[in-house]
Amino acid sequence: MAAAKRVFHLQPCESPPAAMSRNGYFFEETGYLKCDTDDGCENKEEVGGEELFDTVNSSIVSGDSIRFFVNVNLDVQQNVTVESESAGCVLLHTSRKYLKLKNFEEEVRAHRDLDGFLARAIIILDETATSLDDVLREMLKHFAEDSDNTEPSCNFDKIMSTLFTDSGAPREGNVHLLSDTIQGVTATVTGVQYQQSWLCIICTIKSLQRRHVCISRLERPQNWGENSCEVRFVILVLAPPKMKSTKTATEVGRTFATMFSDITFRQKLLETKTEEEFKEALVHQRHLLTVVNQRPSAVNEGHKTHSHKPLKLHEFFNVGKGIFDDIARRFPVYALDFTDGIIGNNKAIGKYITTMIFLYFACLLPSIAFGSLNDENTRGVIDVQKTIVGQCIGGLLYALFSGQPLVVLLTTAPLALYINVIRGICDDYSLDFSAFYAWIGLWNSFFLVLYSLFNFSLVMKLFKRSTEEIIALFISITFVLDALKGIIKVFKKYYYHEHQGDGYLESTRADVIPSLSINTTFLMNSSVSRSMSLENQTGMNEVVHYGRETAVLSLMLMLGTLWLGHTLYQFKKSPYLHARVREILSDCALPISVLTFSIVGSYFFKEIEMSKFNYNPSESLFVLAPIQSLSIGSVMSAMGLGFLLSMLFFIEQNIVASLTNAPENRLVKGTAYHWDLLLVALINTGLSVFGLPWIHAAFPHSPMHVRALAYVEERVENGHIYETIVSVKETRLTTLVANFLVGLSLFLLPFPLQWIPKPVLYGLFLYIALTSIDGNQLFERVALLLKEQTAYPPTHYIRRVPQRKIHYFTGLQVLQLLILCGFGMSPLPYMKMIFPLIMIGMIPIRYNLLPRIIEAKYLDAMDAEH
Repeated sequence: MAAAKRVFHLQPCESPPAAMSRNGYFFEETGYLKCDTDDGCENKEEVGGEELFDTVNSSIVSGDSIRFFVNVNLDVQQNVTVESESAGCVLLHTSRKYLKLKNFEEEVRAHRDLDGFLARAIIILDETATSLDDVLREMLKHFAEDSDNTEPSCNFDKIMSTLFTDSGAPREGNVHLLSDTIQGVTATVTGVQYQQSWLCIICTIKSLQRRHVCISRLERPQNWGENSCEVRFVILVLAPPKMKSTKTATEVGRTFATMFSDITFRQKLLETKTEEEFKEALVHQRHLLTVVNQRPSAVNEGHKTHSHKPLKLHEFFNVGKGIFDDIARRFPVYALDFTDGIIGNNKAIGKYITTMIFLYFACLLPSIAFGSLNDENTRGVIDVQKTIVGQCIGGLLYALFSGQPLVVLLTTAPLALYINVIRGICDDYSLDFSAFYAWIGLWNSFFLVLYSLFNFSLVMKLFKRSTEEIIALFISITFVLDALKGIIKVFKKYYYHEHQGDGYLESTRADVIPSLSINTTFLMNSSVSRSMSLENQTGMNEVVHYGRETAVLSLMLMLGTLWLGHTLYQFKKSPYLHARVREILSDCALPISVLTFSIVGSYFFKEIEMSKFNYNPSESLFVLAPIQSLSIGSVMSAMGLGFLLSMLFFIEQNIVASLTNAPENRLVKGTAYHWDLLLVALINTGLSVFGLPWIHAAFPHSPMHVRALAYVEERVENGHIYETIVSVKETRLTTLVANFLVGLSLFLLPFPLQWIPKPVLYGLFLYIALTSIDGNQLFERVALLLKEQTAYPPTHYIRRVPQRKIHYFTGLQVLQLLILCGFGMSPLPYMKMIFPLIMIGMIPIRYNLLPRIIEAKYLDAMDAEH
């Protein structure tokens, strides 16, 4: 029987118009799916032809968008039975996607792919075969006869069949098309036009050990069907399946496809006579592509770096210019900070409510934890009540008047360390703590005012992303260490503490024996009762371990808070429940986990003594410090400590603001570094005078606040899933309400806030530390050391930097982190006070030392954004 075939082709366009050349893309076609049923193969030829022709003509695109059509050749058999029609038809699934041209100046793998090919080149010149199958067989034959062939067990017949869609298909599946190809396409005003003189065929073969490339130049142009009407070059790329994301068959094919997309280069290849000339043309084309792509890294498409114009000295003498610019930038949108998400379209009231709840707990619980720590260190001068009051007042003022209201102010662990050191100095030199503390705070505010007036925040342009991430990871580590120190203290007190002597045994026996009944108390104190009975049986004075159940329960509460919080935080990625419910649970992960395990520790196990924070009600919260009581010498010494403290404030405030305003967060209302620094100075002036704890921008609470207000999408790149922020609701309402609720929490002291056991607060610290490393590039690169290469994500630095250089850079960052931890966590109190200077010292290390070890272009690539 005769078969009627309708085939429609796009006209080839080897030289697209100059105005549209920027729309050049590679086009990859892959995938198939077969079926043995059909519900309509009896369309008339004329009808089918018109439909296909209309499809071609309707594929008209603009310069900014491209639409592809699927055009499949159909063999329509006439005068046959319905059964034979159904038996001979298959379904073809065609998947198409864009591939960007490879950037030879930035992507190191492009050069390595070509070098690997030149070292083991398989080049066939003037191939006389006319059919695609014969050409591929000749290429595989040359591959098999290659003396360097390291694939002795490879079945080339199987490879040949894998290249086509009918591999492994039923006998009636006679659609013989290439499975996976890359071609050059261009979007023009008349539609999508293919480059039809070359074809890149890629295939993944399980039995291969390494990648192979073969290039064949045909003696005459061949017509192999639609979009392949005049093929002169065939590039065959074979690769094993488990490869690094930059070494896959698609990536190797993209390298050679980028070179062959240039019509001038293809013309040169046609003129070559020998393989050596062919190789020289490839090397010359690589050089041209590298030179053409050389552009300033700050404007590279898809990448944003921290490159800025060099700082000039006169910029620091424009007194108040930075503050004026910040106010001019932010004041026009001040009203929108209160109305966005509340009035008009795109309301986000639900997201605001969940963010307020999260932020309330994120501010209150650290205030309780560090307030309790300050209470112990200062012997009640700064307690939980004062910490909550200072948080409420400072947070409200900052939320109302700041330039970047998404930044969250808190008292932090470094500030608690400073307060502890100040208490020690006062004890050593018999100084009044309140007065000395106030003077240090006033000097700190004085220096911060100078920094803001003289535009010192411009120095933050010198802090690269890598430096910021070192400091951010250092802060996360301090949270982990605070939690570990707390739980170790609990174990020392309740698990390892040894009591000896008959007096203690008698008192313990008196306390324990009345509770020996078949109830929960007996079960929880079984370890004590067993120790007592052992003593009675042996008559010896044994060491009694009292309170072990308290230590074990504390550990369970800490780890339980961490587990539940992180599980709920990741719950939005699960398939369970409705998407909105998952989002609410994820946003409220912190309060849910804290409340849950506070109830578990304080209610379900109320028979077990738990460690709770101290609460000593203050007679008066607002008492002016006697600043006039100090001598001139003491005031001058306070100036030195105030300067060191101002360095900590300056770095923390600006780095946290920089992380909050990071490009990937897509904030649109602008920054206000100078004004915010001035506002922090004024707020801490009042806090110092009244003996309230200092506050500054907190990490990771501020980036987490942005994340809570963000709309996030999941995207897939080369099989790797990553999240990207689409937009953020920039509002003042969340911080206003959260800090107001923190102030109202004074009425919840001591009950029910004292129901929150200290181990739950330690779990909170671990939760904050764990969630803060999400997206930290330094942590991701450290994790690469533990992964196989096939699991490497296709990030920009993986593509643009050699793997060895990445690991060198990671090692140098880890070394800087260890030095910073050595000073910041030193047992010597005065050593802790100079670690802000170590942070400043990272600037010359990044600009002067690291470029001597790693090329500057690689450093800039790893400091770039996606």
